[in-house]
Amino acid sequence: MLQYLTTGESHGQHMAAILEGMPSGLPVSMEALNAELTRRQQGYGRGGRQKIEQDNVQIIGGVLKGLTTGAPVGFLLTNKDFKIHEMPELFRPRPGHTDLAGSLKYNQGIRAVLERSSARETTMRVAVGALCQQFLKVFKIEVASHVVRIGSAAIEETGNLTVAEIRQKTAGSDVQCICREAEKKMIEVIDKARQAKDTVGGQYEIRVTGVPIGLGSYVHFERKLDGRLAQILMSMQSVKAVEIGEGVRAGSIFGSQAHDEIFYDKKQGYYHKTNRAGGTEGGTTNGSDLVVRATMKPISTLGQPLASVNMKTKEPEKADFERSDFCAVPAGSVIGASLVAYVVADAFLEKFGGDSLAEIQRNYEGYLKQLHA
Repeated sequence: MLQYLTTGESHGQHMAAILEGMPSGLPVSMEALNAELTRRQQGYGRGGRQKIEQDNVQIIGGVLKGLTTGAPVGFLLTNKDFKIHEMPELFRPRPGHTDLAGSLKYNQGIRAVLERSSARETTMRVAVGALCQQFLKVFKIEVASHVVRIGSAAIEETGNLTVAEIRQKTAGSDVQCICREAEKKMIEVIDKARQAKDTVGGQYEIRVTGVPIGLGSYVHFERKLDGRLAQILMSMQSVKAVEIGEGVRAGSIFGSQAHDEIFYDKKQGYYHKTNRAGGTEGGTTNGSDLVVRATMKPISTLGQPLASVNMKTKEPEKADFERSDFCAVPAGSVIGASLVAYVVADAFLEKFGGDSLAEIQRNYEGYLKQLHA
């Protein structure tokens, strides 16, 4: 139902995106949308680029007088650090990046590869996801994320936090963490990486509340919501693993500890007292909060470069260095929330779709009555 396409290079003049499929009649808050872009730029361990750019997008189509029109929504961001034509070509691919594979695949220099594969592209995905969050909020579906691990510093048990609690507890945190004691340890790990001219990865958790039973489907693999969530998060730069609910832990416990018993109440209908499944069963939402975790590897650009090969001479040399962050996990949590919002909004429109917000609201209200019949 929803589709988006991004374009632009890291140091190009513009980044842009087009989102197709958003219904008409949605009030658009540019303040809220750009606030998400600002959050993406923050976080302890970011590099110098964030001090140059002040990411704000313009809407160049699909919105009229503050409301979506049903036409594709165009987003445009202008880079202040626009110097792509002045930047030198590179010949020593960085281990962990797509420099080598991309250069060989497309038969071109590393510069063109790294400019497009850069995580700067996620500015536009955050813009798209921020609009999707505004759409979901109309139906009382909200998304929040927080960092649970940076390197060896971690929160082992987060509990059954609500979206409101996550937002409250992460407010003012430099690493988007709910626990101030864990935050101190996370900052220490980042400082150690900085001092060693190294980088560090970690893990973040995304929670979506207010999701009805029935988004996604079990009938075909491409429609399974858990698969769609995993795919979009794995498409994010540096993400190497995705877990839903108990995730990896589910492989080491008994079935009696892994599944959520079912209850019924006249007021709330069918419900679960636990949420080990993370809100999805058989690729379909079960009415509990969606709980997804993504693990990011350390950023591949190191201040003390690893061994590589000069692609011109074929001689062994150290990899090239490009300006980089020491840790991008807090920013990753903001990006991940936007990506999840996009998938949930897509699944919501798939089930309740219409051309206008008013039509979708009618469809949704009828379905909720059906659930409680």
